Amino acid sequence: MSDRKKYTLGFISVFGFIALIGLGFFSALGSSVALEKTNTVEFCTSCHSMQWVKEEWMESVHYKNASGVRAGCPDCHVPHSLGPKLMAKVMAAKDVWGEIMGTIDTEEKFEAHRWEMANRVWATMEATDSRECRSCHSFDAMDPSEQEKTSRKKHRKAQKRGQTCIECHKGVAHEEPTEPDTDEG
Repeated sequence: MSDRKKYTLGFISVFGFIALIGLGFFSALGSSVALEKTNTVEFCTSCHSMQWVKEEWMESVHYKNASGVRAGCPDCHVPHSLGPKLMAKVMAAKDVWGEIMGTIDTEEKFEAHRWEMANRVWATMEATDSRECRSCHSFDAMDPSEQEKTSRKKHRKAQKRGQTCIECHKGVAHEEPTEPDTDEG
């Protein structure tokens, strides 16, 4: 093989390698940008079926409180670590699909499925020891003297028992759904 062909082949190989790295970089960057764009309250509440859920959240302590700290949809529903975050995004696609297919596209339909959807979220929170709650809240950082007596006692018991946040705090940012009547008679 001539020196010129070796040089050309080498140039093409190096250029191809750099192009592949660049493509991988921009693909990863695009994925990162897409993940962050879908990790906003605006995105989460852009579906029609999330408008009344957004209104509930805006009436909750997670929206407006004395400390001025606001927890949005991704703070409670999306893990920080990449693997669990991707899994949460895949699971959220079910709600998007429900909106598109008309399963939860009205408030009445949404409410008909709310118990099931809430229980799925609660089960995830229990399975992860309320990981997203604990990214902001921890027993160690709590000031019991600032809590009401009942809360203080319950938090101490929960800590001793190793309870997870969601066991007691269902309905803290959204209305807690009513369990459907299952009587068949």
